[in-house]
Amino acid sequence: MRKKLKNCSCLSSLTQLTLRAFVGASPGRRAQHLAAISTLFSNGDIQPCIEDGKPSVSYGQAFQAKKEEDFVIIKSNCERISGDGSTTFDAFAVLDGHNGSAAAVFTKDNLLNNVVSSVPTGLTREEWLAALPRAMVAGFVKTDKDWRSKGIFSGTTVTLVIVDGWTVTCACVGDSRCVLDAQGTVTALTIDHRFDTNDEERERVVAMGGQVARLHPYGCEIGPLRAWPGGLCLSRTIGDIDAGQYIVPVPHVKQIKLSPGGGRLIIASDGVWDQLTSDRAAKVCRGEKHPEVAAKNIVKEAIKVQGLRDDTTCLVVDVVPPGRASRSFAPAVRKQMMVMKFLRHTRSKNSNNTGVPMEELFDENSATLAERYTIDFGKTKLIFF
Repeated sequence: MRKKLKNCSCLSSLTQLTLRAFVGASPGRRAQHLAAISTLFSNGDIQPCIEDGKPSVSYGQAFQAKKEEDFVIIKSNCERISGDGSTTFDAFAVLDGHNGSAAAVFTKDNLLNNVVSSVPTGLTREEWLAALPRAMVAGFVKTDKDWRSKGIFSGTTVTLVIVDGWTVTCACVGDSRCVLDAQGTVTALTIDHRFDTNDEERERVVAMGGQVARLHPYGCEIGPLRAWPGGLCLSRTIGDIDAGQYIVPVPHVKQIKLSPGGGRLIIASDGVWDQLTSDRAAKVCRGEKHPEVAAKNIVKEAIKVQGLRDDTTCLVVDVVPPGRASRSFAPAVRKQMMVMKFLRHTRSKNSNNTGVPMEELFDENSATLAERYTIDFGKTKLIFF
């Protein structure tokens, strides 16, 4: 919006005055940099990279432990082609283990490598991005297969997010959610694989011969819907060999291209989402310039509802447009003066792209991508994307 106003020469003076009132912050405060939490990770922070219109990335995390089964993956400046600094991407994940932390720890150590190794070598960036959704599926399945071979009764949810320039690719099993907050619009990039909220997953399990029901001691139904045998309330996870063939590791995958305005990604475990809606989590940290503080605000708000009832973990990742790396950036929805609303309407009423925060490139449910991947689980053959 600032760029549009700047190009309106006849209103340049009015624009300058309005923007100063609109920002409402001192020059020193506006000049603060985004703070990464390099002190918490050996990887260090993600340095701003403003070249050829490529956005920079900044991140922060916060957590409160109850069972100590939540884990995160933060990998910055990974090189698609070793030694070529122009082929970097960043990876983030939240994992929420159950029946112990063993599956989550194993997945944390192996998943990203399994995904990257599933992409053929020698590809251009465009080809690599096109191959990434399928590699996500292959990486999740391989990680699950390797873990199951150990015979340990433990499982985990995973939400993995890879950011390459403006392109964001998400893959998830379970209920650790990722949402995008951009231009005042909150968009879910993942699907919760809970029987209570996902009719398609209930139907899939029943069609395969499984049972979905609540616990019913003394004739009374209690708790969430669960798949039997096993009693798991999630339909897709990594691990859980005791839950039968109905619980699969095939992730939902979504790939988007952000608009030039960038956006904020919120990745969190169910300790957050059991207490806050996606919209509420986004609103809690809107206007907060530092992603680490934004993550802390979300965790604090989640715990405030009913106290610390579960591991509560949140990652906030800001994809920052070029030119804003030297200034504070946050996808805030600010209160606007009437003149700003008028000017925005005047400049954008003939535009077809106003307010569109992203372009969807891939979704698992796309008909044109159906039946691309076949996986055998025992006697059952499943076909996904």
